[in-house]
Amino acid sequence: MEESPLIGACDGAIAKQKNTYYYTNKIGGCPDVVPGVSTPHNQCTLCGGLLSHVVQIYCPLAASLYHRTIHVFACTAPQCHGKQESWKALRSQCMESEIREPSACQSSDKTPVSSTDWCDDADDWGMDSEENVRNEQTCTAQPETDNLTASQEVSSRLQDLCINIESAGQPTDTPTFQSFYISVVEETDLVGQNDLEHANRLLKEYEEREGMAVREIARFEGEGGEEAYEKAKAKHGDAVFSSFMKRISLCPEQVLRPRVFEFQLMPALVSLLRSAHLTSELAVEFGTVLIYTCRDSCWTSGSRSPIEEFHFVQTDPDQKLFK
Repeated sequence: MEESPLIGACDGAIAKQKNTYYYTNKIGGCPDVVPGVSTPHNQCTLCGGLLSHVVQIYCPLAASLYHRTIHVFACTAPQCHGKQESWKALRSQCMESEIREPSACQSSDKTPVSSTDWCDDADDWGMDSEENVRNEQTCTAQPETDNLTASQEVSSRLQDLCINIESAGQPTDTPTFQSFYISVVEETDLVGQNDLEHANRLLKEYEEREGMAVREIARFEGEGGEEAYEKAKAKHGDAVFSSFMKRISLCPEQVLRPRVFEFQLMPALVSLLRSAHLTSELAVEFGTVLIYTCRDSCWTSGSRSPIEEFHFVQTDPDQKLFK
């Protein structure tokens, strides 16, 4: 039996102060690098401009010990829209054992918390013993240089936790899209839902624009094969695109479809790719983008460089009308 495709849909904006991680499925924003793997400064091979982060998909394999994340980037320059060379897909992996635990960032000489410091076994904080008072006076008398040293130590530890754009492998001047969460569901879960008003409206608009009834395609497919397609030929002559529209009409809002090849970026994503800064305008135009990855998900343990995977960009059939 064919497995039901997984569908990814926009699930709300990500606040600027909200931290995300390599296992967060999201649109736009800055890429969250997999621990131990560096993201190179991606440049468009056509214009040389910096590529913007389009989507981040956490996609571990069932029989694998690796965490696995794929980042997709694209050039926002108008002359590069819809071009194969202006996109890039990178796969990064790491094993659970390669992820440094938070405790590793702590100083080795830090006194561990005793079980008597909490709950019923805790000392009565309201009654300071003579020894506690002496300890407090000793601590207060420490030179100010100790505070400076402690401050520097904390700063040193925080460097490992820094999540600024530079440390994420993306220069500060890279055009950045607004960030949204991606929610993933099975396509079969959408069958039978009553709220299809939006889908039906989009279908009707498409039918009127193309001068044909998309629903007729399904009937002609079973009755007349290619000959039937000639009878119900769309104005643009693309029966495959018509079938594509019919399939996604169940959930027009879908921005991604994970399949056996890996996943597919959908047209609804285009409208969500807008600049994170109100003072600038960004855009990426495409019909659909297909991401293919290595069947064996080849990866060398300890590798610090992501692997570039194959992608196929199909332009929007109507894109030529806007040139």
